[in-house]
Amino acid sequence: MPPVTANGADLKAAIQKYIADNKVMVFSKSYCPFCKKIKDLFNSLSVTFTALELDQIENGGDLQNALHELSGQKTVPNVYINQEHIGGCDDTLKLHSDQKLLPMVSENTEAYDYDLIVIGGGSGGLAASKEAGKFGKKVLVCDFVKPSPIGTTWGLGGTCVNVGCIPKKLMHQAALLGHSIEDSRKFGWEVSEEVKHNWHTMKEAIQNYIGSLNWGYRVALRDKGVKYENAYAEFVDPHTIKTVNRRGKENTATAERFLVAVGMRPRYPDIPGAKEYGITSDDLFSLPYCPGKTLVIGASYVALECAGFLRGIGLDTTVMVRSILLRGFDQQMADKVGAYMEKGGMKFIRGCVPTKVERLEEGQPGKLRVTGMQDGKEVVWEGNTILFGIGRDACTEGIHLEKAGVQFNTKNGKIYGNDVEQTNQPHIYAIGDVLEGKLELTPVAIQAGKLLAQRLYGGAQTKTDYINVPTTVFTPLEYGACGLSEEDAIAKYGEDNIEVYHSNFQPLEWTVPGHDVNDCYAKILCNRQDNERVVGFHVLGPNAGEITQGYGAAMKCGMTKAQLDTTIGIHPTNAEIFTTMDITKGSGEDPTKTGC
Repeated sequence: MPPVTANGADLKAAIQKYIADNKVMVFSKSYCPFCKKIKDLFNSLSVTFTALELDQIENGGDLQNALHELSGQKTVPNVYINQEHIGGCDDTLKLHSDQKLLPMVSENTEAYDYDLIVIGGGSGGLAASKEAGKFGKKVLVCDFVKPSPIGTTWGLGGTCVNVGCIPKKLMHQAALLGHSIEDSRKFGWEVSEEVKHNWHTMKEAIQNYIGSLNWGYRVALRDKGVKYENAYAEFVDPHTIKTVNRRGKENTATAERFLVAVGMRPRYPDIPGAKEYGITSDDLFSLPYCPGKTLVIGASYVALECAGFLRGIGLDTTVMVRSILLRGFDQQMADKVGAYMEKGGMKFIRGCVPTKVERLEEGQPGKLRVTGMQDGKEVVWEGNTILFGIGRDACTEGIHLEKAGVQFNTKNGKIYGNDVEQTNQPHIYAIGDVLEGKLELTPVAIQAGKLLAQRLYGGAQTKTDYINVPTTVFTPLEYGACGLSEEDAIAKYGEDNIEVYHSNFQPLEWTVPGHDVNDCYAKILCNRQDNERVVGFHVLGPNAGEITQGYGAAMKCGMTKAQLDTTIGIHPTNAEIFTTMDITKGSGEDPTKTGC
């Protein structure tokens, strides 16, 4: 920073030069929280500004006095835009909330077709576009589903609605209902032995519901004034895209800002026959025929969830696993998930990698053979359907991020972004599964999309909090989690600083049918050095998602073990187990629960 003389006239001249030379000039102090708030605001809006830290320059106090004489404002931040005195923190924030700040600081004189173009019509992209539309912005959403290798496609709404969370949870429910029918006999219901499941009936009902959601999204976009194009979009330059619809018609469109929310699609192994004869979760939920005897290859949550409900509706189902189950999740919980699935008739081929897929007979479903290698020996499976659940890849290949200058991970296609979902190109943002290093969860994408639009156009400053996000794996026995796994908690805080409280529990509803008392399990991980704050929450049992959601909110508030101990549980429920835990892993005591 250049020195400033003590002469009053020279000080005022120096101030006026700063104001004249910089479109956005902020007179600030490095330790001032109000100054930080304004600088963070400008950074989040990709606004170039100059900040003069008065506490870090010689004669900064004299300069502030001279600034007071010129502006009539004694405090900092003291903001000038286009040589016009704006005022302090509250004045600048009000301009932003009134949507007057961005037009003042914009360096773009070019007229664009849209304020915002969203590439991707999934949960995150739709949330952002509708929110931006609420602020009166001109928004375009481009969404196009490339058919899967066997030709499956779907409507507006992205993975969650069409081939993810929604149909998965409904088919999981179908499987649970089958188990409930069995349990009902113990409660006095005289159910016919001829209870069968009809795949076609289930599939049609679920697809009809999904169709209603697809239509609802289109109506919601229209109501918010958002234009929707069922077309594939790719960058031509940093402010221009080309779109191609299903008939091959091309258009171009420009925008001041872009949001990339293209999501991910299932990965296929690079082995003969995989794409020709295998399917993924993209295909399963609308499969026109019952899959029959099925091999699920992979141990991801998608793989285990699909295998779980297929077995639950009565199909012969096997899971081929290369190494561990549920990589990235708590491994004790993952092992318990697998053990319960095996108890329910699921077969596992462990330590096995597929090498080829062959078709033995045509038909729907037909007959297939999978060959794999296990401990150096050949393993052969024969059945009707092969479902791959080995992971997912970002759908960025083909949208030409390089033409927009956007940096991304060349290995997985994911886009690099900062804490406000901004890429290295300040006017281009990315949210959801496609964002490198962030959680691949629908509610996360929705939250990020809404908050991004609110920051850009509504004067808000709230960022997406990616810490302590609750989630649930909808396996036959549901697994809910929030915070750190036991492995990660020990790695972060040290084994001596982590106290693990745990307990088995038996739902009351399970007692009459006689289900095993040890199948359900709960544990919390507490940081001894931080008042036993809960840093990890894990539960395996019925309705685990409903339990985890509430405790997830408590963890956001800094929940401690002592607070759980003073909370009175609702009896008899599964969730109350967390209010009565008193056994630690370190004690070696048996965590099995007996009685009420």
